[in-house]
Amino acid sequence: MKKGIIIGIIALVLVVLLASSVYTVKENQYACTFRFSEIVHTEPNSGLHFKLPFLDSVKYFPKTTMLYDIPPSEVLTSDKQNMTVDCYILWSITDPQQFYRALGTTLEAETRLNAITYTAMKNTMSRLTQADIINMNDGAERNEIYSGIASAVDAQAETYGIRVEDVKIKQFDLPESNLNAVYTRMIAERNQMAEKYTADGNYEASVIRNEVDKQVNILISNANAEAAKLEAQGEAEYMKQLAAAYDSADKKDFYEFTLALDALKQSLSGEEKTVILDADSDLAKLLSGGM
Repeated sequence: MKKGIIIGIIALVLVVLLASSVYTVKENQYACTFRFSEIVHTEPNSGLHFKLPFLDSVKYFPKTTMLYDIPPSEVLTSDKQNMTVDCYILWSITDPQQFYRALGTTLEAETRLNAITYTAMKNTMSRLTQADIINMNDGAERNEIYSGIASAVDAQAETYGIRVEDVKIKQFDLPESNLNAVYTRMIAERNQMAEKYTADGNYEASVIRNEVDKQVNILISNANAEAAKLEAQGEAEYMKQLAAAYDSADKKDFYEFTLALDALKQSLSGEEKTVILDADSDLAKLLSGGM
């Protein structure tokens, strides 16, 4: 009976020793083994690992990239304009031992990152005017500003065993007192550009209209000259044919008589039927029966 109890106690002790000698590390974790409050080993690999029972303890730190949303803060530009910056940080732990000795917890790390980022943001913005930040230019130009801030924050965070992967600006806000002034400036810039485009368009339109009017005048002038030329040629041909048709005195007299008849016909076409003729004219003699 006693032997069975002893074996049971030994088995229980072995189970307790075994349970306190192993620990599990996940893929997204670092595991730091502590002995008398000092880190004696850091395990970056996932799986089952061993430690000294009762003497060693294990503390875990995240290996994945973490996001810290920094509370909005105010900065001052080089032209003394206040701006509210809202941003967030992507960061990760690269050296768990250094991280623990310098900060201890992720909460403390976020507090320190907040201060570092604000300092870097303030130093960067103090070298820029408000117009350098808020404008209608290509957004890629501002990426250089953001990358400079991220580099400055990463350089300081390295001493804490932290790597800052990126600093993203979510929004630049203006204090209420500055909003109207900025909107007025932006509206004035847009109006100035619109006036320039309108003036350029009007100038181009006037050039086109002048060129079209010039071509139209040339075409009309050429057409009138050609028409006058053709009319002169027609008149000359008509006179030539007329002269050939009435080349004798009898033909001439007959032609003049037919013209007189046409004139009489035209005068009698209306309601007025009275015709006054010279008594010596051939037409009067013809109508009176004297010929």
